[in-house]
Amino acid sequence: MQQILVYSDSLSWGIVPNTRKRLAFSERWPGVMEDHLIRAGRSVRVIEDCLNGRRTVWEDPFKPGRNGLTGLQQRIEVSSPLALVVLLLGTNDFQSTHSYNAWHSAQGGATIRISGTGIPGSIGAVRIARTAKGTMAEKFVGADVKGQGLAEALAAVATELICPFFDAGRVVKTSAIDGVHLDADQHLVLAHELAKTVAVLLDRAAAAR
Repeated sequence: MQQILVYSDSLSWGIVPNTRKRLAFSERWPGVMEDHLIRAGRSVRVIEDCLNGRRTVWEDPFKPGRNGLTGLQQRIEVSSPLALVVLLLGTNDFQSTHSYNAWHSAQGGATIRISGTGIPGSIGAVRIARTAKGTMAEKFVGADVKGQGLAEALAAVATELICPFFDAGRVVKTSAIDGVHLDADQHLVLAHELAKTVAVLLDRAAAAR
C-alpha cells in the first residue's frame, strides 16, 4: 500500500463556508481523491493533516500551533512510510494580521518542502481571487491583493527544488459565500484533477524504490 500525506489548512480540512461545520471524508478532496485512486486499481491510503489557520512558516498571534514548519518532521515520521507528501498551504499567510505577499508565502512553502527532505512531495496553490465575505471578511481583508501571483511564485520555487507543482487555482474557485474556502462541488473537481497528477507521482515513487 502506498500512503499519501496531505499537509494543509482549512481548505483541505473541508470547512463549510461561513460555518464551523466540516464536510465528510467522502466529500472533501483528500477522501474523494483516495476513492478515485482506489477505483483505478491502486492500493492507497490518504492521511490528512489539515489544520484550520495553518500558515507556511509563521505563527498565528491568536491561536498557537499554526506554524506549518513546527512539528512537520514528527508528522512525517508518524505517518511513515510515505510514498508522497502533498503540501497545500499559503492562504493563511495573507490574513490581515500579516503583511506578507506572494513571494514571502512561496519562500515559506519552499522552506517547508526542504524540511521534508527524503520524502517525495509536491506543492500546490489555491488562489484567493475573491474579496472575503461574512465571517472571513475582517480576517482576510486585502488577501485577494496580497496573494496575487502566488501560483507563479510557488511554481518558481518548485522548479528550483525540482518538485512537482499543481496550480489548484486553475481548476477550482473559492466560494462566493465567504471568498476563501471551497464549496463541496469544488472539492470534487480538485480531487478529480489532482488524482491524475498524484497517480503519476505514485508511479515515480514506486519506480524509485
